[in-house]
Amino acid sequence: MGRYARVMIMFLLRALIFLVSAAVGLLVADLVLPGFTVDWRNPGGFVLAIVIFAVLQSVLAPWLARVAQRNAPAFLGGIGIVSTFVALLVTAIIPNAGLTIGQPWWTWIVAPMIVWVVTAIATFLLPALFLKKKVQERRS
Repeated sequence: MGRYARVMIMFLLRALIFLVSAAVGLLVADLVLPGFTVDWRNPGGFVLAIVIFAVLQSVLAPWLARVAQRNAPAFLGGIGIVSTFVALLVTAIIPNAGLTIGQPWWTWIVAPMIVWVVTAIATFLLPALFLKKKVQERRS
């Protein structure tokens, strides 16, 4: 397998891991937060919500980090939560995206924290699961 093929496979695996971790984060928030609703009647909407959220999160986090580094370095630690909030906000306002965030008001504060933490943990643990399977496949 050539270098280009390996690079593309790694890129696709990272994208898949990020999409799965975004789905896990949204699912956990749906389970534990009142007012955070994933529309299960429309599976396409949920997939759209995952893709929109994941793409926005992957674009916003580095951009906001650069802006904060130039203008307000003290805010660098909170960039993940801020980019998660913005990604959730945009996803929630897109019609038919399968995600609604409503009342109580504090859902808007707690949801980004939950989604950010769960997504970070899933992004850390999922590669280990994929690698474990790959190692087991090569051993057998």
